[in-house]
Amino acid sequence: MKLQSLVLAAATALTMTSAFAVPAGTWTVAAGAHYVDPKSNNGTLDNGLSVDVDGGVRPTISGEYFIANNVGVELLAALPFHHDITLKTGDTTIDAETQHLPPTLSVQYHFDGYDLPMNVKPFVGVGVNYTTFFKERIYLGNGNDLELDDSVGVAGHVGLDIPFAPTEAFRIDARYMDIKTDASLNGTDIGEVDISPWVYGVAFVKQF
Repeated sequence: MKLQSLVLAAATALTMTSAFAVPAGTWTVAAGAHYVDPKSNNGTLDNGLSVDVDGGVRPTISGEYFIANNVGVELLAALPFHHDITLKTGDTTIDAETQHLPPTLSVQYHFDGYDLPMNVKPFVGVGVNYTTFFKERIYLGNGNDLELDDSVGVAGHVGLDIPFAPTEAFRIDARYMDIKTDASLNGTDIGEVDISPWVYGVAFVKQF
């Protein structure tokens, strides 16, 4: 899922409609789905184990309250994301997995009044991401316990709202999340896993 492809698909499907207003005191709710795409080279653990974390898609929901005209505070939530993890050293491969929840709080500015094609409303945001990991598992024989610490990091957000009714829009967005977690095996620290993904999504947005 690439942001450029989503923009082209939306441009083909939607036509210009009335403005999507965002005055102070407005609430919006966005429901959709996002794909978490971890960075390449997710780190090297003790004993030379390289780490590869795969991506995942889950439904998401966000709520935003506009504290000033075009300025909102947004909270993003999602169902738990699942990631398969591959650890490699030489000819040895070890499989692992985890789930995580990445709630993210952002302050965002929505651009308005620029007469852009299809009446689109771009926005940018910056905030903080808190990621909690659970259900970690490593396939290294019985009795081995893998743990990933919770992570706190900066998050950036860019997107487009494409209105198709006065209070409804189609959203395309991308986020960067700084997610790094300390890993331990059987209580012993074994290094850091750097996930730091781009997160691509689409959503239906309703203004209240």
